[in-house]
Amino acid sequence: MRYLISGGGTGGHIFPAVSIANALKELDPEAEILFVGALGRMEMERVPQAGYQIVGLPVRGFNRAQPWKNISVLADLVKSIRQVKKIIRDFQPNVGVGVGGYASGAAMWAAANMGIPILLQEQNGFAGVTNKILKNKASKICVAYPGMERFFPAEKIILTGNPVRQNLTQGKRDEARSAKEKNLLIIGGSLGARTINEAVIASLNVLSDKDHSSRLHVVWQTGKTYYDRCRKAWQEAGSPANIECLDFLSDMPDRYAQADLVISRAGASSISEICLLGKPAILVPSPNVAEDHQTHNAMALVNREAAVLVRDAEAQLRLMPTAMQLINDAAQLEKLHTNVLQLAEKDSAKRIAEEVIRLAKNEK
Repeated sequence: MRYLISGGGTGGHIFPAVSIANALKELDPEAEILFVGALGRMEMERVPQAGYQIVGLPVRGFNRAQPWKNISVLADLVKSIRQVKKIIRDFQPNVGVGVGGYASGAAMWAAANMGIPILLQEQNGFAGVTNKILKNKASKICVAYPGMERFFPAEKIILTGNPVRQNLTQGKRDEARSAKEKNLLIIGGSLGARTINEAVIASLNVLSDKDHSSRLHVVWQTGKTYYDRCRKAWQEAGSPANIECLDFLSDMPDRYAQADLVISRAGASSISEICLLGKPAILVPSPNVAEDHQTHNAMALVNREAAVLVRDAEAQLRLMPTAMQLINDAAQLEKLHTNVLQLAEKDSAKRIAEEVIRLAKNEK
């Protein structure tokens, strides 16, 4: 069987795509898998690191602020569809899998028009533009949240949850260390989150206060974009030993395992990880995303008392005080842990892979 997987642009698209590919390989070791991504985007680096071949398209997102600049974007889209049709003719996939993003739109549109069944995976509680455009061409649509019938045909929907990194549940917690200190994990994604970082910078003196530095440990993942600025602020605060200032975390399973409280954006992958691991969390939805979908993601947890929401505009004033109060409230942490764990969808990648293989067999 041959599978064409497309999507990317952010880690929120790439991690699920790679997880689905890994699950396909586990179920079908002889499977041939080819990724299609967008040139210059993160997937062109991350997918080969995961051991898969990827082909890049010159596709780009539309410029909503300056529509007159979209003539060249449309030209690149046409070029990308032409290119991906050749890729499909050469590779001859049995099924196409789209996880969202610019490249996914071009690749899945071409695949469907060439008679290849496609499966879409929608990570968010508010469907993305690409998947909404492709909904009538898809054979199946795997979603992470209930109630997605408002976006997609009900008969095509399968509730699977979002695939997460396969090794995520294998993290180790140092119980001796955890008994002596509270651990706060602050993650802004691979590129970083400006508002979260600014809130941390404004509170470095509080977080590093000598009165509690021995019992509070902070892991502050700044993202590559903001690392230099954050590192400088950390140094100016006296390089507090209880605060780790890092641009990227390569050992996320262990970091999650140690965390008593997580501060995060409300991207689909982050929320799926938090649910699966049962981590109490403060969610700060990014306002710079299509259809404000991160707020929809966050509210799915907040409405079930499974997470705390701090809006981006209020983060500077409220984020760190809320975190300091919550991390010392054992009863509330336990309540959030219990409630968020009930929202976890397990074995998502395997369940999606099984649907993909079923489509492939039906097509054959």
